[in-house]
Amino acid sequence: MGKKVILMNKLLFGTAGIPSAAKGTGTEGGIKNVRELGLDAMELEFVQSVNILPATAPKIKAAAAKENVTLTCHAPYYINLNAAEAEKIEASKKRLIKAAQVAEMCGGVSVAFHPGFYLGGDKEKVYETVKKELTAVVAELKNGGCKIWVRPETTGKRTQFGDLNEILRLCGEIEQVMPCIDYAHVHARESSNNTYGEFCEILAAVEKALGKEALKNMHIQIAGVNYNGSGERNHLNLDDSDLNYKDIIRSWKEFGIAGIVISESPNIEGDALMLKRLHED
Repeated sequence: MGKKVILMNKLLFGTAGIPSAAKGTGTEGGIKNVRELGLDAMELEFVQSVNILPATAPKIKAAAAKENVTLTCHAPYYINLNAAEAEKIEASKKRLIKAAQVAEMCGGVSVAFHPGFYLGGDKEKVYETVKKELTAVVAELKNGGCKIWVRPETTGKRTQFGDLNEILRLCGEIEQVMPCIDYAHVHARESSNNTYGEFCEILAAVEKALGKEALKNMHIQIAGVNYNGSGERNHLNLDDSDLNYKDIIRSWKEFGIAGIVISESPNIEGDALMLKRLHED
């Protein structure tokens, strides 16, 4: 399962990117605003490209340390470890490696990413391809001394590789790899996973596959979600969706999990603050 460390002893709540109130202030300004809001974490959004230069990273790391804000990152969307063309796989690996390296330079503790698409292939063969390419990514990161957690994310469309079982299997078979559980995606993918019992089953599956320590090293993404029979369409604010987030929080309390919860709602700080208040109450 990789390095068996407990990152933290409680849940930290934060935003996917710079809070709306701090737009235009840059990453350092966003970190400061996260702390002013009473939140604890922020995800660096590299979804279009890795938009932080290595030369700038030490300033961001210092700002996060000063404000006691934990950083994660989301790697570019343009990653498909099961692409039909070898050059696209290599480009995908380079994007993921760069995101991981820059995030760690900024003091980030984990990098979430979408692993790829089935492209009509046999699911077991796709799994083996993704595993092979992700193993190569982790080997290159380790060779360069980069110890950040690599977090394949549960995905929201049925055409995408990354149901819960596939993600947990990868994490059990590759060092330095742990899951990113995206509740909107898990719900939208099968139009299910929206009851207290099902939320407990998700956490029980994490524990069974990766051990109790994995429940103290969680990276969670959450938002409301609009979906159809094919899966996710777009994110919504939690109260504008049918996602049963109060029972999600009940399951977190039941299992005593710790780690980082990132709000991906359109109203990123509003929902992050609401989740933190509900969890503390």
